[in-house]
Amino acid sequence: MIPSWAKEEKIAFTTINARAETVAEKPAFRDAFKKQRCLVVADGFYEWRAIGKVKKPFYVRLKSGKPMAFAGLYSNWTSPEGKGINTCTIIVTNANELLAPIHDRMPAILKPGDQDKWLDSTIQDTPSLLSLLKPYPSEAIEIFEVSSKVKSVKNNSPELIEAIKA
Repeated sequence: MIPSWAKEEKIAFTTINARAETVAEKPAFRDAFKKQRCLVVADGFYEWRAIGKVKKPFYVRLKSGKPMAFAGLYSNWTSPEGKGINTCTIIVTNANELLAPIHDRMPAILKPGDQDKWLDSTIQDTPSLLSLLKPYPSEAIEIFEVSSKVKSVKNNSPELIEAIKA
């Protein structure tokens, strides 16, 4: 995400994720947290676990097979040259018990009943909003190892989200 006050777009390299614990306070995110909240919809996401010198990819999705909505923030940034760029960031929180052995963080996945509250810009009660940014219940997600082909952006096929058969 490029905050509205940024001088250069390269700040986006450091604002790809916002930590739930500090999102309401950090200058890069606090204004957007008040009134520019969004949902980032996904079927799932990848995390990598280091096993020795090898990183193994895992796919995380809802057991229901339905899409999930990550808590996000957006910004409409204008460069010094007048070029408009729409950007966003995903808010991350501590990993739940199931994901913790693979990675210590996970996207803040909003429960369906919380999505309207997150999007309602008239709600600016920080503690209430922060209470939505917690680890998603372990029993509602599944994680499985997938092909290392996911490491290359050249690869794009349904097999990238299929479990590796043991």
